[in-house]
Amino acid sequence: MVRIATKSPLPTVWLNGAMCKIDDAHISVLDRGFLFGDGIYEIIPVYRGVPLQPKKHIHRLLAGLNAISIDDPMGQARWLQMVTDLIAINGVSDVSVYIQVTRGAPTYRDHAFPADITPTVYAMCTPLPELNPDLIKKGIAAIVRPDTRWARRDIKSISLLANVLLRQEAVHEGVAETILCDGDYVTEGSASSVFAVIEDTIMTPPNGTAILPGTTRDLIMDLAAENQLPARSAELTRTQLFQAKEVWLCSSLRELLPVCRLDGNPVSDGRPGPLFRRMYELFQKHKRRLRGQAA
Repeated sequence: MVRIATKSPLPTVWLNGAMCKIDDAHISVLDRGFLFGDGIYEIIPVYRGVPLQPKKHIHRLLAGLNAISIDDPMGQARWLQMVTDLIAINGVSDVSVYIQVTRGAPTYRDHAFPADITPTVYAMCTPLPELNPDLIKKGIAAIVRPDTRWARRDIKSISLLANVLLRQEAVHEGVAETILCDGDYVTEGSASSVFAVIEDTIMTPPNGTAILPGTTRDLIMDLAAENQLPARSAELTRTQLFQAKEVWLCSSLRELLPVCRLDGNPVSDGRPGPLFRRMYELFQKHKRRLRGQAA
């Protein structure tokens, strides 16, 4: 079984405009995030106190709020300042910042949007997980299953039950992730973006309502372009996935991982491929540059 070594959140959190201790942070039982999963979330990785692509993460957060008709309660500059302040007050430099915004807590329960309601805004820091180096050297295993989630997967909704069940299926199978297919086409993992090397080209499914527009995925595509590695967004079939020279997964917390077994069968020769090793080093080099900004 492959799990990330998770860690507990740090003691100071942000709730509705102020810092407080996590044990003192409380929301109403009528909060629509609690009752309906009515909200949006975002996760920003932070290396040596420097957030990775913070403006892109906040842009995705605000796009999600707009998509479900929640007014931005803060504005981009204040969001970025809140992230900076939360990192500083907790005093740990390598963390993830989790942000959650719900529609708020009215005085009654009803599916329809309540009028004149103030959104609930919560944020916390958690030390980044430590990935076992063997995952990079030997690769991970994944299973492929039908994508049973809702049709607006481009919205980073806190309603994640379908993702939870698909992720748990991977745990039951003793593998790292579940890769999803909508009919004949690959969408993404239950908690990750998917890449496949087809012939000599890095491919990833295109943005749209079928997948979440991944910030780490975009960074990998940018690094490929900067280093003259052939890469493009294009529809990826299930057959292509199983015949690919290499398969990768990426996410904010797991960064970039090679998939070396799919449904129990080896991907190519069953070892991380040369393009993965090249891209992984480029990603780590980018992190080192980022960390250098805080030196």
